[in-house]
Amino acid sequence: MTLVGHLPETKRGIGAVSVGAALVWLGAYQLNERMWDWLLFDGLGLDPDARPASALHFFLYDTVKIALLLTGIIFAVGVLRTFITIERTRALLGGRREGVGNVMAAGLGVATPFCSCSAVPAFIGFVGAGVPIGVTLSFLIASPLVNEIAVGLLWTAFGWQIALLYVAAGLLIAITAGWVLGRMGVERWVEPFVLKQNLLVSATSAAGSPGPGTPGAGAAGVDTRPSPRLRVRIGIQEVRDILGKVWPYLLVGVGIGAVIHGWVPSDFFAEHAGPENPVGVLVAVVLGVPLYSNAAGALPLVEALADKGVPMGTLLAFMMSVVALSLPEMVLLKRVLKLPLLGAFVGVVAVGIVAVGYLFNAILT
Repeated sequence: MTLVGHLPETKRGIGAVSVGAALVWLGAYQLNERMWDWLLFDGLGLDPDARPASALHFFLYDTVKIALLLTGIIFAVGVLRTFITIERTRALLGGRREGVGNVMAAGLGVATPFCSCSAVPAFIGFVGAGVPIGVTLSFLIASPLVNEIAVGLLWTAFGWQIALLYVAAGLLIAITAGWVLGRMGVERWVEPFVLKQNLLVSATSAAGSPGPGTPGAGAAGVDTRPSPRLRVRIGIQEVRDILGKVWPYLLVGVGIGAVIHGWVPSDFFAEHAGPENPVGVLVAVVLGVPLYSNAAGALPLVEALADKGVPMGTLLAFMMSVVALSLPEMVLLKRVLKLPLLGAFVGVVAVGIVAVGYLFNAILT
């Protein structure tokens, strides 16, 4: 029988198991660094100042640390996702105009942790509900850019101030880019089958029957809310699914970070990517856009580069370009956006990320 099969049926039992699991997670997180210190330096007698030992310690400690953080964050967000659905978000954005709609859509994009695989159904659903294209794009930019994994990892690595700056910058980019693209009249660059969904929903509503996904369209009077046991099961399944996909990127990212930490001279990045380099942010974004990775793989690089003196604005710009303009999401969006709009989407967001990188370098230096 699997772990999920051992979950208790009662609400009190689920609460007790959740508290116990949280305590075990907290204990493992607190003991992680001490365990590797004891094993490598006391047990095996390795020299902490030697480059190979330092790189090995970085690799083992960061791999376990980020795996634990991902487990906790993904589980919590998986449970949260059972309360917030695409249908509810679509109902909230329906009928909203540009301006206020962009602000509201960006805020919902942060609060609703939809992954890149939800981008296409979310886009079709929002357009079908009559949400303006620019407002929909604000949601699509904010949702992956200010995602729970990136914010949680930044918070634990650099503190709440940097995480808060990242969230504020992501919201600003999503609101501004969505509004700019909406002003450009980009509807002509949306695939025709998406716009037909709008006409279909309008015709259905005019006929007096509830459209697909309309609240209350299900069986009237029946409580369809998931039980606490089912919410926990969904959270565990989310952890399995996402960790199963990101672990190769995690190992590669930590491995590169370990090499940078152990062997790259301390002044190398400060000299070539420091605040004195006027194109440092631009190069970071150009490198991050095509990088096939995610927040779990990017953070070890960001941590190692921060230790080597790379400015925080440059690092945040690099991480934003990795998570907001990932190749898988662009491939998915290509199914609903024509190339001119996809190019404009990437260009406007990239310009916003570059501007935020230079702004943060000026503020934080």
